[in-house]
Amino acid sequence: MCSEPGFWDDSTQAQKIMKDANRLRASVDPVLNLMSRAEDVKELAEMVEDENSQDAVDVRTELNSLLEDYARVELETVLSGEHDNANAIMEINSGAGGTEACDWVDMLARMYTRWAERRKFKIEILNQVPGEVAGSKNVTILIEGRNAYGYAKTERGVHRLVRISPFDANKRRHTSFAAVDVIPEIADDCEVNINPDEIRIDTYRSSGAGGQHVNKTDSAIRITHIPTGLVVTCQNERSQHKNKDMAMKVLMSRLGELQSAENDQRMAELRGDMRAIEWGNQMRSYVFQPYTMVKDLRTGHETGDVARVMDGDIDDFLETALRSPQVDK
Repeated sequence: MCSEPGFWDDSTQAQKIMKDANRLRASVDPVLNLMSRAEDVKELAEMVEDENSQDAVDVRTELNSLLEDYARVELETVLSGEHDNANAIMEINSGAGGTEACDWVDMLARMYTRWAERRKFKIEILNQVPGEVAGSKNVTILIEGRNAYGYAKTERGVHRLVRISPFDANKRRHTSFAAVDVIPEIADDCEVNINPDEIRIDTYRSSGAGGQHVNKTDSAIRITHIPTGLVVTCQNERSQHKNKDMAMKVLMSRLGELQSAENDQRMAELRGDMRAIEWGNQMRSYVFQPYTMVKDLRTGHETGDVARVMDGDIDDFLETALRSPQVDK
């Protein structure tokens, strides 16, 4: 296809076709691989004469591996939404709980970063607003990889932490909250029109880490889309130009989701206007004391291994949510 005469005459269209072809190939190749392996296992099984032999053990081992891979491929058939194969933009905001909630934002940001690393996704911190004492009031992360949004979208909601606070001299147990919002990164070729007269761009001095350069230059960017009230900030790049480009990219993604929203309620969700980040609204609870438990209140899925979850091993929660009819996807 790409070797046909004239294919690269329109480089933009050619790149789009190649991108679509690679996406389709990434979906089809795992299925073909499973089919080939299934035939191999069938042939091996037919040659086994003694079910207690090493050959029989090898067949069972390969069959179990095949079934595990089949389950992963089968799950990806659930990811058939319009933007499921897109990159994900994740925003984590502190809620009720003060300094403890800001620390909880950083803990969640680390959890999702470790999860993305496990999946070989690329991570970029777009914006980070530090808390007054510790942690962060807000962290915005770009997660790049195949089906990043499809997997991450089920994490949208309020996350509740219960633990003995390291910021409390009396070592009392505290409850704090953070909200996670996830939107797909809109592709460059999507038609999202932004009227320059409908946005306000402000520059300001970054409040995050970055050394003397960040503290002395107004490189941070805040873009306000006046008709919708959407506000996007980016301050992690030293270049004001790079921050502006990334902020515009995030704004386009949010507006793209708004344009495709089917009703006002869904529109509010996509804008991140979730319920109050406090008691009664959580979708998942993480309990460190007096016992250890992580429980998804939508699906009922839970584990007592909090350390595993906080280290980014959350695929069981994501997969359960993707398969659950109770979870809004």
